[in-house]
Amino acid sequence: MKFIKNSKMLDFLSAGVAIDLGTSNTLVYVKGKGIIFNEPTVVAINKKTDQLVAIGKEAKLIQDRSPSHIEVVEPLVDGVISDFEVAEEFLTFLISKVRQSVKSIVSPQILVGVPSGISNVEMRAVHDVIKNAGAREVFLVEEVIASALGSKLPVSKASASMIVDFGGGTTDIAVISLNGVVSSKNVKNAGEHLNEAIASYVRYQFRIHIGKQTAERAKVSLISTLSDSSKEITACGRDAASGLPREIVITDSDIYDAVSSHISTLTDDIKSVMEETPPEVLADIMKKGIHLSGGGALIPGLADLLKKELQVPVYVVSDPLHAVIRGLGIMIENLDSYQDFLIDYEKTFIT
Repeated sequence: MKFIKNSKMLDFLSAGVAIDLGTSNTLVYVKGKGIIFNEPTVVAINKKTDQLVAIGKEAKLIQDRSPSHIEVVEPLVDGVISDFEVAEEFLTFLISKVRQSVKSIVSPQILVGVPSGISNVEMRAVHDVIKNAGAREVFLVEEVIASALGSKLPVSKASASMIVDFGGGTTDIAVISLNGVVSSKNVKNAGEHLNEAIASYVRYQFRIHIGKQTAERAKVSLISTLSDSSKEITACGRDAASGLPREIVITDSDIYDAVSSHISTLTDDIKSVMEETPPEVLADIMKKGIHLSGGGALIPGLADLLKKELQVPVYVVSDPLHAVIRGLGIMIENLDSYQDFLIDYEKTFIT
């Protein structure tokens, strides 16, 4: 019996899979099928038995509500893997779900996005955990490239494009031209950090502790950079002095005060990337503008605020939440055409 050495045959027999492995949410795209998974990157583990109890939305529901022997873990922090074992459990579940969906007998090829600027060690962790979870081959690409592709920006042209991908764990800021990154910056200033800022503000101003889900709800409901809105929500937390439950009213002005420094820092970070960009390339950006993707792009008034501060047109891309997975999907559908975008393992990884 001869082993099949033709990779094209193996490609035909296996599924092509793209994974947007995010701090907040993970999306999975299967070649020819589209997005089949879009859920929080959260896993619940029974510490007594080491068994997986829940994953995704089910695990998120019991976060901050589970008994002591059930540990709810977010295996990614700031866009990189922080808990290797839990991340592997999470990805093993996803890959098994994919193989059931496509009835594949061969392990899949997997393309995964990574934040720009992560270290070789962090990149190796992503590669290894996906390989251990059941992938036949693993390919890495910078998320910001995928986001630009998914936003239909002309990344292969000599004319440069600038994109700001405001995600859950990190924000990628990049200028892209001729299939490569001209200048970029990856900052730990994103959706999860806004949640932490809101929880910290409420604790300081109201002397009350609120959970992650309450902070997230306040952010989604009230966040804005506009001054002419007037909204509020009721939230319940634990009184810092008495330890008893207490209800408070949080307004949109509270949320603005909580996150304004983060928005200001984001503006400064975008300016710093523009300052590092060659003048000829910067002229392209002045004409074409800056494109916002990721969940942060949905903040009301953010595009207008950045336009005012940066003196450059700023546009929110179509369906910004799915820009990265759309780009990864475009690549996995015809991976041979996007070899220039892939990260070269041999040159990047330390062996």
